[in-house]
Amino acid sequence: MVPTANGAAITPATTQLGRPVGANGEETRYRIVIATMRCVAEVGYSKASIREIARSADVSSAALYNYFPTKAELLSAAVAEVESVALPRLRAAGQRGGSIVDRLVAVFDESGQLMCEYPYLAAFERAIRAESAAVVLPRWAAGAELEPLRHLIADIIADAHCEEALPDGCDTDGVIDAIYALLRGLTDLAASMPAPAYRHTLHAARQLIRGTLFTTCPSPRSDH
Repeated sequence: MVPTANGAAITPATTQLGRPVGANGEETRYRIVIATMRCVAEVGYSKASIREIARSADVSSAALYNYFPTKAELLSAAVAEVESVALPRLRAAGQRGGSIVDRLVAVFDESGQLMCEYPYLAAFERAIRAESAAVVLPRWAAGAELEPLRHLIADIIADAHCEEALPDGCDTDGVIDAIYALLRGLTDLAASMPAPAYRHTLHAARQLIRGTLFTTCPSPRSDH
């Protein structure tokens, strides 16, 4: 069990991130990478010890060093795993058919599904953008890893512009930034918010995108 920032316990996903396991050596390497994500999500990069990561992966520290000679290489491998799975899934969601709104909602839904399947991912992302992890992976600390996500949203909004689905005079960069900020904010909330509250928040965000969050009730008719 991995506690989130608010003290709630989360259970690591038992399914893989999507990569099939081949030889036993590859399976062991995968377990180490996933254990690194969980430990960093739990205590942060600086406090995540090699010994604890090895224990979580059910290997010896010596065996771990055979796969990853340094802690920095461990972190880089964990980041590569996230990038190789999460972004392709979000990109595929954004390319599904339907209206512009349908495609945006699909991206939000896929992001929520990732948070549901792998609840330590949000806390992991937040942890490595802080403290000493910023030295190991400066591009993540600077937010460069998020650019593909913004590009994905930008592609959808560009299609909206071509389809004249945006109001006249609407600034497309502003639209992109607003949707991007909403999606990133939801991911940050997933790192510390209890799962039921996160699901309700995601549902409200979907309604916001669809324009159904607020409804105007008709004024009561007067009998006079």
